[in-house]
Amino acid sequence: MTGAPASREVSITVEELRALQRTGAPLTLLDVRWRQDRPEGLPEYLAGHIPGAVFVDLEYELSAPDRRAAEGPHPLPDLAAFQESVRRWGIGPQDTVVVYDDVKNFSSARAWWLLRHAGLTDVRVLDGSLRAWAQAGHALAEGFELPEATETAIRFGGMKTADLDQIAALEPEAQLTDARSVQRFAGDGHIPGALNAPVSGNVDNRGRLLPAAQLRQRYLELGVEPGSPVYCYCASGVHSTHAVLALSAAGFDPVLFPGGFGQWVHDGDHAIHSASQREL
Repeated sequence: MTGAPASREVSITVEELRALQRTGAPLTLLDVRWRQDRPEGLPEYLAGHIPGAVFVDLEYELSAPDRRAAEGPHPLPDLAAFQESVRRWGIGPQDTVVVYDDVKNFSSARAWWLLRHAGLTDVRVLDGSLRAWAQAGHALAEGFELPEATETAIRFGGMKTADLDQIAALEPEAQLTDARSVQRFAGDGHIPGALNAPVSGNVDNRGRLLPAAQLRQRYLELGVEPGSPVYCYCASGVHSTHAVLALSAAGFDPVLFPGGFGQWVHDGDHAIHSASQREL
C-alpha cells in the first residue's frame, strides 16, 4: 500500500471555475467522457465541450488495454505512458487541473485519481459535470483542441493502492467497500466481507457531490470507521475512484483496489459471495 490520504478539496463549482478563468491562473481542462454503454466519448466531445478542454480517452490514456484480463478490465497505465499523456494534455506543474464528464463525474474521477496519484496536488472535478456548465448558460466549443505540450515530470505514489494479494489477505474485520450498484453487488456476487456502497449515493439528483458532512454520515451509517483504511473496488477500477474521491472529501482514509472485481474473479481462485447480508 502506497501514498498518503488525499486532500479534501476534490471539486470546483462552475462559478469557481469561471472566477479562476478570469484570473488567468495556470489551468488545464480535461474532458473525460466515457460510459459503460458508450465507451467512445470523442464524438460527444467534438460536438460540444468547455472551451479550451482537451479530450481524454479513458480506455487508452487512463488505462492499459494491452494488460486486460489478468489485471482487470482497466489496468492502470504505466508511468512512462501516463507521463506522455500528461505532457500531451498540456499540464504544467503549477496548473489547476479540472476534469469533467457529462453525467455525474463517475468516469472523470478516474482522471482525478490518476493525476493525484502522479503527484499533482491541485486536481478537481467540475461539480455537476458538463451539465452544470451548460445549465448555467455558458458556451460550448466544437472540434478538437490540441494544447502546447509540456515537460511536466510525474511520479506515482501520491494515492494509496492495494493489489490483489493484499485484498485477498485482508482480515475479516477490514473495511472493504464495493462501489457497484445494489443489483450487480447481489446478482454478480462480491468479494467476501465487502459492504455495498454504490457511488450513485454520493451525488444528488443533479449529479453534484453531496456536502462533506453528508458523505461522512453516509459512510458512517454503512459501518465505515474513521481512522482506519477503507478499501474501495468496483468492477474495473473506474467508478471506485469516485468512491475514493467522496471518502477523501469526507475525511476518511481510502485505498483503491484498481483491479476490482474483474481481477478478483479472473483466475477463479478467489471466493465470491452472492448473498448480500451487508448490502446497502
